[in-house]
This record gives sequence, structure tokens and C-alpha cells, in this order.
Amino acid sequence: MKKSPSSRRGRASREADALIEFAEGLAQSGSRAEDHFWESRLEREIESLLKNGDEGSLNAALDRLADRESRAYEELADAIEGRVEHALAATSDGDRDVLLFAAPVLAWSRMPLPTRPIPAAIVKSTREALMESVFTAAADITLANYLFSPDQLPETFCDTAELRQTLTQTLSDGLFKVDPAALKETAQFLADQRYIIGVVSAPRGEAIFRWQSGDASREQVAERWVQASQEALAPLLPACAFESMLPRAYYVACRDADRSARPFSIRASVAFLATTLGVTPNALVAVIGGCYNRQLEEYRIGFTVAEEEEVIHGVVWPLLGAEDEMSDVAEEIETTLRDTGLQRILMLRQRLPMEYCDDCGAPLYPNEDGEMVHAELPEVAEQPSQHLH
Repeated sequence: MKKSPSSRRGRASREADALIEFAEGLAQSGSRAEDHFWESRLEREIESLLKNGDEGSLNAALDRLADRESRAYEELADAIEGRVEHALAATSDGDRDVLLFAAPVLAWSRMPLPTRPIPAAIVKSTREALMESVFTAAADITLANYLFSPDQLPETFCDTAELRQTLTQTLSDGLFKVDPAALKETAQFLADQRYIIGVVSAPRGEAIFRWQSGDASREQVAERWVQASQEALAPLLPACAFESMLPRAYYVACRDADRSARPFSIRASVAFLATTLGVTPNALVAVIGGCYNRQLEEYRIGFTVAEEEEVIHGVVWPLLGAEDEMSDVAEEIETTLRDTGLQRILMLRQRLPMEYCDDCGAPLYPNEDGEMVHAELPEVAEQPSQHLH
């Protein structure tokens, strides 16, 4: 018999209650033995919900713990992400750890940034570069043959777990063929992230990444990957300036990319404006303003040319994680701008609204008077996108 909406809500509430109980038990635990008790129950409950596609209970529990400002929120979020991206697989050679990973790339270009299938030869060279520089000799990897934009990544925990499961089934081939027609269209920005997604498998309990095995430090692995990936990925990103980031477990890699994309977007913005307008960075002026809903949500940076009033370009710097008005975010933005060569930087003190253009939907940016205006390049310069991501 089909269940009524009220009965489904009741079930979701009960399952959310169980998640909250186990997460709070873990947060209040006083021993490793008790940690293991709560972790085991929490993992089993999460696994069951993922198997049943019950995204609602996962999010309901997170929302309720977020409202309580409890440490249990972090415990639950870590447990869900860990169960989504990691699993054990039984093979003829014994159990193996299976981990969904991402290799982010930050890129900018005057041309539209590509999201595209990755040719077989580039998949092969990328796999080789990953095995030589990032993963241990005992690991096996498979890659999706697509360069994803942020808009095309899975949106839910259940979808992400399904992607990990699908990729795992292709470990023997080393390649998962993506259907581009099943992916969303992506918004175009001057600077943005792109992702190579894969699954890595290793014998249970053994090292997956080279820095775990003691062969190299995390910093050395990152340096080797940057060097190896430049040649492997350059054909995917023609006419683009790009930076490869350290491949890591899926969620932390995406967070790393979100954080690094903010200063990268400023550097890309200054480089773009300097070359497009034929000026040096010290001829540019940056106006920084904090934009609010009920609380500070993001900073927006409007760029002008010295002695001119019009805002010619803009960058959005969103707050991430626990950042708020008390964080040193404004100082980080100013330091990043000065490192690019800007000398004139104006920090507005008033609270600005998060306004967007009614016609095109682009964010509005502050001018020196604190007004939120549309960013428009001079007619002599061709603008490839509305704003920087």
C-alpha cells in the first residue's frame, strides 16, 4: 500500500533522530572504545539510508544539528561524507579499500572554459601521471572520461555514492565512459574550477597515497603532480592558464578547490584586465565590500581604472565553512590584491546588499561611492564572461 506523506515524514523523522542520537553520542564520547561503539552504529545507519536513497533523513539530521550549533554536526557531516566516498570491496585477492577522489584544476581564459569528454589517450596519460606521482604501487585507479565543471558534479550524498559505486565497477578497465547528454549545462566564467574524477582501490588498511607510505611528503607529492599534470592536461585546456591541485578524497578536494579558487580568481582578474586594457596592475583600483542577507555572505570586489568611475569587472569571494565577520577574510583579500601589484585598494565599511542584475542575473559590484552597479568593460575590450567565479 502506498504510504501517505505524513507517514513518510514520520519515518524520516525517526531515522533523523537515530542519526542525531549516534552523532551526539560520538561527540560526547570519552574513550576510543566508546568512539568505536557510536561510529559503528552511525556508519550502519548512514549506509542503510544511502542504499535506500533517503537523502531527506540525512539532510534533516544535519539541519537540526546545525541549528543546535553542536559538535555533533561535524561528527555527522564527517561520517556521511566518509561513508559516501569510501567503501570496502570484496575481491578474490581479499578486501580492498575503495575511495572516490577528485583532481581539481583551476583555470582561466578569454575563451570559454571547456567541459568535455577526455580522449582515451589523455585518460591514459593522466592515469599514468597519477600512478607515478600520487598513488602507491599497490593501488588501482579508474577515471571518468570527462572534465567536469562544478555545475556537473553530483548534487546529493546519494548521487555521489552512486557515482562512486559506478566507477568502482570499472576498476578492471580503468575507464568509466560518461554520457555527456546526461550532464547539466555549465555556466561560463572567466575563471573557474574543473575536475577529473576517479576511484582508487588498494588492499584494505594499506597506504593509498604516496605521502601515507613515507615515500614522499604531501608537499613533494603535490609538486610532482603539478609537474606531471601540466603535460597530461594541457591538451584539455587550450588557450587556458591553469593550476593543478593535489588529488585527494572527493569532498576535501572539492573544498580545497573552492578555497583556492578565490585568490586564483583575483589573480586571473588582474591578469585579464591588465592584458585586455593594456595597463599595469598598479593602474587598477579595487573596491571591496561585504554583502549581507541576514549575515555576511560574501565579499564582492569591483575593479576600476584609476581616475575613472565605472566598474569594469568584478570578483565574488564567498565565505566558506566557519568564516564570518570576525574572520580575517578581508585582510586575505587585500593581501591577495597587493600581491598582484595593485596599490589602490578601498575597503568599504557599510553593509551592502547581495544584488543582481534584473536583466542578466550577474552580481552587482561596489563602486567607490558604495553603490552596487553592473560591471561593464570599455567598448574597446571584448568581455568573455559576466564576472569571475
